[in-house]
Amino acid sequence: AHRHSISISIIALLATLTNTTHTLKHTMTSLLSATSAVQSRNGKTCLPVHSSEGGATIPVSFDGQNLTIGNHVEHDAGIDGSGIDHGITQAPYERRFSPYEFNGGTTLAISGPDYAVVAADTRLSSGYEILSRNVSKLHPLTEKCVLGSAGCKTDVDQLRSVLDIKMRVYAHNHRKPMATPSVAQMLGNTLYMKRFFPYYSFNVLAGIDSEGKGAVYSYDAIGSFERTPFSASGSGQSFLIPLMDNVISHKNRLDERRELPAEEVVEIVKDAFITAGERDIYTGDAVDIMIITKEGIRKEVFQLKAD
Repeated sequence: AHRHSISISIIALLATLTNTTHTLKHTMTSLLSATSAVQSRNGKTCLPVHSSEGGATIPVSFDGQNLTIGNHVEHDAGIDGSGIDHGITQAPYERRFSPYEFNGGTTLAISGPDYAVVAADTRLSSGYEILSRNVSKLHPLTEKCVLGSAGCKTDVDQLRSVLDIKMRVYAHNHRKPMATPSVAQMLGNTLYMKRFFPYYSFNVLAGIDSEGKGAVYSYDAIGSFERTPFSASGSGQSFLIPLMDNVISHKNRLDERRELPAEEVVEIVKDAFITAGERDIYTGDAVDIMIITKEGIRKEVFQLKAD
């Protein structure tokens, strides 16, 4: 009986030691994990918060077993970041970078029976700043084809360079300039190749086709295009398209439709850009107008408001 009582006491003692070991192990694990959590941040009592205006901290506390965040701990304003002036709130905020910038501008192209007219203003803007008053958005690709582009100036320049290289390669291989419908397809392919990081360029293409007729092509940012009687792009697009629907496409009119000579279309283009310039701050200064015929390209400049 004495030996049996001793065995029971030993078993009870071992059970107590086992429970104590588990408790100690749990306590040590909590202690180590909590200490590691503090040390992995800044080794003291504050979690660093990075903002665009300097360092800030969030108060933390550790009671030997649990790590808590948000308890009020006395800190100097220079240490915990409370002296940072964020303008509206004390919360940290971030600034974002964009690879694109919209530099404004408006383009317009109109096709006729044996001509095409393409025009674009010359203002280069960034936000509420005018960077230049004399930057052309028109770029002749051949003697019978002109590209008009609005959007991000750097992307427009890059697109022009790529197209010029392709035009030279074609002329070298075939000993002739590329036809306007072929240029339209090449431009669509070039834009589509960059569909995952598109050129921030809104394009219209105008020229004379192989039959001597005026041709205008309208594009989206990733190369989808169609041949249309007219097209507009850029910041003043929404002001020009309703006017062109009425004057060029003859929609919602009861009078007889007639063919417009190139000279009359040029005057319509001037009036359209005056209208857009009154409503759109990114359109102004001057309009480059190119009249494309089978004889070549003729250019004129019409002055707009400079405010």
